Amino acid sequence: MDGTRPARGWATQEAAQWHVLQREGAMSAAQQAQFMDWLVAAPEHLHEYLAVARVSGELAEAMRGMRIDLDAAGGEDAAAEPANVVPLPVARGATARPPARPRLRRFAAAAAAVLALGVLPLLWPQPVQYRTAAGAPRSFALADGTRVHMNGDSELRARLWLLQRRVELARGQASFEVAPDRRPFAVHAAGLVVRDIGTTFDVALERDQARIAVSEGRVHVAAGARLLADLRAGDGARVAYDGRTVRLERGEADAMTAGRRGRVVFRDVPQREVAERFNRLNPLRLHVEDEAAGPLRPPGNLAAGDLASLRAFLDEQPTLSTRVADGGIHVASRRRARAPQR
Repeated sequence: MDGTRPARGWATQEAAQWHVLQREGAMSAAQQAQFMDWLVAAPEHLHEYLAVARVSGELAEAMRGMRIDLDAAGGEDAAAEPANVVPLPVARGATARPPARPRLRRFAAAAAAVLALGVLPLLWPQPVQYRTAAGAPRSFALADGTRVHMNGDSELRARLWLLQRRVELARGQASFEVAPDRRPFAVHAAGLVVRDIGTTFDVALERDQARIAVSEGRVHVAAGARLLADLRAGDGARVAYDGRTVRLERGEADAMTAGRRGRVVFRDVPQREVAERFNRLNPLRLHVEDEAAGPLRPPGNLAAGDLASLRAFLDEQPTLSTRVADGGIHVASRRRARAPQR
């Protein structure tokens, strides 16, 4: 998708969005001002808004007519009442409802078709799925102009609809440069909701935790109705899946955005976390064979594809042993490597 769309079609979608907000009566003063600015910005805006309002009114009237028809004596089925049903007397002064009107029914069916084919896709569009393979990160723009940088071995889907912009990160890592828009933007990942407040931020799903870091602006991290963290530029948070415990960190954004530059940055992190970061950027896998390997305490800043430098760095660690086998680098503690084979 190149992000372009016919001007009239886009005006129709915006008109539908504004009409729903107006009908809900929940627009703030700032939104009302934005609506008036949009309305007078181009002649087609007013034309499309009036057209949407007219169709909405006709559909509402059609639906009322359909209810009248359904509530009437069952239409054609009314004549097929069983013989053992005794009709109740009509109360004095009551008037019988008119029979079903075929013309109204035809109009209601046509209006429903217009609603299904023309309006519903604007109100509830299908999500767009994105996937990347290991070693193949990619960048792209969503329909609202938000820039997304997906790390390798990641998956997400995005749904931009009438009242909100929602991204679901299924696995891996993604960075978001959120475009200004009246609709809120949120990333849902592993039961967490990261709500944008005009910002650039990263979300990564790892084996036992989610990592969030803010480069610009501010985000709220929540689990259900519970606010877990209020993060500003330079802040980072690690949220454990088990218990939702939160560890706040500074300078985490540099480490998380390093993948865009093809680098792996780490400091005093578990070996398995280093492996996860490395494996997103490489088809060649880094395997950690035992928990006793421990964290890498010396800072590391390596080019993701520089396998020789990575292995040299690992070999410098006094507690580690490395070997190359089965198309990957295997890391274990020296104690395990020296253990006798049975």
